[in-house]
Amino acid sequence: MRFRGLLAAVVVLAALAGVLWWSQRHKPSGAAPGTPALPAILQVDARNITSLTLHDKGAAPIVLVPSSSAVWQITAPASFRADSTNVNQMVATLANLIPLRVVEDKASDLSRYGLSDPSLSVDVAEKNNRAAHLVLGDHTPTGSDVYAMVPGNPHIYTVNAWVYNTLGKGLNDLRNRHLIPVAAQDINTVEIDRAGQTIAIDRVESGWRIQKPAAYRTSNYAVDDLVQQIVTAAWDNQPPDASAAAAFAHGTPVATAKITTGTGATANTDVLTVRKARNDFYATSSAMTGTWKIDASLASALDRPVDTYRNKQLLDYGFTEPLNLQYRAGSTSLNLVRSNKDWFADGKKMDTASVTAFIAAIRGLAATNFVDSGFTSPDVSLTIVTLDGRVIEKLQFHKTAAGAIARREDGPGLYVLDAITMNNLYTAAAGVKPAPPEPARK
Repeated sequence: MRFRGLLAAVVVLAALAGVLWWSQRHKPSGAAPGTPALPAILQVDARNITSLTLHDKGAAPIVLVPSSSAVWQITAPASFRADSTNVNQMVATLANLIPLRVVEDKASDLSRYGLSDPSLSVDVAEKNNRAAHLVLGDHTPTGSDVYAMVPGNPHIYTVNAWVYNTLGKGLNDLRNRHLIPVAAQDINTVEIDRAGQTIAIDRVESGWRIQKPAAYRTSNYAVDDLVQQIVTAAWDNQPPDASAAAAFAHGTPVATAKITTGTGATANTDVLTVRKARNDFYATSSAMTGTWKIDASLASALDRPVDTYRNKQLLDYGFTEPLNLQYRAGSTSLNLVRSNKDWFADGKKMDTASVTAFIAAIRGLAATNFVDSGFTSPDVSLTIVTLDGRVIEKLQFHKTAAGAIARREDGPGLYVLDAITMNNLYTAAAGVKPAPPEPARK
């Protein structure tokens, strides 16, 4: 009992210590307990901003303008795409900026607070000739807050230091570091030129579709991986140097990717070019100036052959329950029709387990490779009807010593299947049998 009491006391003390730690971490810095919140010293409507200018001491002004909803562009000191996440955080900070406290009602010496030669000033231009301005000076002695003022307002305030940290970002922090600064879901077309071959892939309702070099069925997972490699490729914070440009100029071409977002009049295409110099890879992008050393994984992704993105599964119906299966191979001929959960052939009820094994063998039809020739006359045919008869998939197989070459009725691709896959199909088809007779009723 004494041990239980001691354990309970330890738990209570730990809980109190946690509450004390949380309260110390979350109490407003610089504000006396019970002090009512001050009114906002700055209010900005993100929807009406036409430009945002940052004047950081010792650096050229940075001008940011919205190019579309929640997307920003740097227009000075040079033109770059901006990291919209960082800029939107700035706008959110300025939207309703509430100070911690008033230091002076009317300061006579701004230099005491670092406001006569400020560390940072922010100018916001809005529609209808509206504007907002904020000046940030030195940190307070504790370092947790920063002195602030609004031109035209006689008060000197303190604001949390994170306000300065959010607004005081440099050019490299505000530039979009992605070589292709677009979102994966906005990409409609990927076109890659590599090793004398052009691979064009379009977004379609069901995912992706290879259009060049031919209209092949496509593995959505493989294309999604390629898109992720492209949109996540980024440069580091170090500016490009002459050695990178020289290496690129004398490098061996790996691939050129054209990434298109939007359609019609709003379509935009970014171009990413990758070359190899010795054991390193370098890239240029139409989205930004400079030449950049990149990770080998991006070069590898862009250098994949078209077969990487083709769908090796011969059938699209997946785990949808088929309604009708028609199979012909030599002397074996099946025409199976499903009614509710039962299968019938020529009016006879079939053994469910044997039909299920046949369906599993059909679902397992996957290519080990692709070829452009070798199919002559069909030896095996298979038709699958699904979705209330709305989807019909037809396959033909030409037997080979190593297995078979298959083709679909709706496309030019030829699929290589190994002997194990084909033997599973033959065995399962031969094993389909009638259902055992039902026991006689007594």
